[in-house]
Amino acid sequence: MISHPPMAFLLQMNMLEMISRAKPIPMAVIAFLLIFSLLSWAIIFGKWNNFRQARQANLKFIRAFRKSPTLEAVAVVAEQFRVSPLVAVFDFGYEEVDRQMKSYSRLRNPLALERALQLGVSEELAKLERNLNWLATVASVSPFIGLLGTVVGIIDAFQALGMAGSASLRAVAPGISEALITTAMGLGAAIPAAIFYNYFGHVIKEMGARMEDFALEFLNVAERDIEA
Repeated sequence: MISHPPMAFLLQMNMLEMISRAKPIPMAVIAFLLIFSLLSWAIIFGKWNNFRQARQANLKFIRAFRKSPTLEAVAVVAEQFRVSPLVAVFDFGYEEVDRQMKSYSRLRNPLALERALQLGVSEELAKLERNLNWLATVASVSPFIGLLGTVVGIIDAFQALGMAGSASLRAVAPGISEALITTAMGLGAAIPAAIFYNYFGHVIKEMGARMEDFALEFLNVAERDIEA
């Protein structure tokens, strides 16, 4: 009994063969899209790992913060959870509290403390959003780059058809199928970038809300700790 190669394997071989026969412009488009896709996946895996670690550290730090009797005690244990965005917000607030205590021996300006905490939240949000613009760019631009390669490939196919003097589908189909590869690759690069850009945006929004809540909790603890 003769065994036939799997259909997926044949399809993969056909695509590789078509890519190898591509002309310079479609080949350049394919190279650009491949680079875009690889960079996007590197960002996706990096962000996924960073957000996972940050979430775990946030949970551990907030438990330590609520169990600690004073802000000084929190500052001692905070180094264990340095990857937590909440720790950075805490540092901004604690430095402002320490500065006011050294100058006035009390929390004289709660508004300055609130601004310091808000600055910490803003800086951490900027760090969390770093490189996400690349995903947005890939998601919006890649389909058009792929379409450009397809249009150029179809033009070449019809020019070859005209020179051959044949109007059969068999004569034009290989050129058109090769041209459509760039569109497929453009979509292949854009779809994951768009999905994870939206997902990471939701994660950042959630972490931003957690930092805002923590800033309010820090204000309450600072006022109660100093008054005591």
